Amino acid sequence: MCSSIEQELDALRAQSNLRTLPLLKHDGRMVVADGKRMLNLSSNDYLGLASDLRLRTAFLHTLTPDTFIPSSSSSRLLTGNFPVYGELEALLAQLFGAEAALLFNSGYHANTGILPAVADAQTLILADKLVHASMIDGIRLSAARCIRYRHNDMKQLERLLQEYHNRYRQIIVVTESVFSMDGDEADLPTLVGLKHTYNNVWLYVDEAHAFGVRGKNGLGCAEEHDCICDIDFLVGTFGKAAASTGAYLVCKHVIKAYLVNRMRTLIFTTALPPVNIAWTRFVVAQLPGMSQRRAHLTHISRLLREAVGQAGYGCPGSSHIVPMIVGASNRTLQQAAQLQQQGFYVSAVRPPTVPEGTSRIRFSLTAAVTTEEVEQLIRCLPRVG
Repeated sequence: MCSSIEQELDALRAQSNLRTLPLLKHDGRMVVADGKRMLNLSSNDYLGLASDLRLRTAFLHTLTPDTFIPSSSSSRLLTGNFPVYGELEALLAQLFGAEAALLFNSGYHANTGILPAVADAQTLILADKLVHASMIDGIRLSAARCIRYRHNDMKQLERLLQEYHNRYRQIIVVTESVFSMDGDEADLPTLVGLKHTYNNVWLYVDEAHAFGVRGKNGLGCAEEHDCICDIDFLVGTFGKAAASTGAYLVCKHVIKAYLVNRMRTLIFTTALPPVNIAWTRFVVAQLPGMSQRRAHLTHISRLLREAVGQAGYGCPGSSHIVPMIVGASNRTLQQAAQLQQQGFYVSAVRPPTVPEGTSRIRFSLTAAVTTEEVEQLIRCLPRVG
């Protein structure tokens, strides 16, 4: 048994695809690894809030021994439904102008729980080829048939809808808004148009990498495109730009009630600690006022994207996630090590996270990174050839 596992690990090692847990010490915007202090360019702290001591200090001043509750000690359906959960859900519904919101322990819990709950054997799921692993796992756990359409290929999706809309009771189109590995975006206006063409099509959009960052109030790409009310399952996470933990769904009252009764990853898990929910509520309430951080993030992202393209790398994105697609895993590891030596903590993203031959350095920019630091990074970028 263990020998076969060891052989598989050896094969991963030979392909330069073996993963290990990094040993890091965090120091604000910086990380220390092997005694070297580096600017963290691998974090999902897109607004720089997780490293903002002022924000944390302000939140701590709101706590008392009575309100610092470090464990819910139960699922929400038993004794774990503290008032702060309802307060955050009400705040989210108000911000999004939606009927309801529902909280989850993580984005993974959301995507592996919602889809199996609402999709049955009479359901067809049409999912973008590059959706996150959590959505793929949610699809696999459901009883639905699934067809993966080519990434952002709206023409193929339209053909699939035309072919199958009369064969299934319901069709769920599943996509991310900002894709986690390429940093490019879904065509939400076209997706909404296709959804409204048929009366049995639902639209499921994961805004994990857009919440807090996009839109006038930081509510994501759906806000930016004014289509929040057109999306049946609008999912997002707090563990990235909101500097917290957990996830949310914005939806109609009837969908929320159904999930409370049918969603296994909600029903059969201990709820997040109330102090975490209180911190999330504290941060989310301030997101609309963080437009300057969002504007700065947009500016430095554009600078780096253009430079990566000029250096000769494929750079398909249009967001704060800037991939430098190198190709071979061993070459990608070498270039990541070189950038770390120059003071930039970056990671090599390799198969199976990305397809074979597309290993990359994924620059994950945050609003805490200065323009000068990005310009310094650009000067250090290796050029193709």
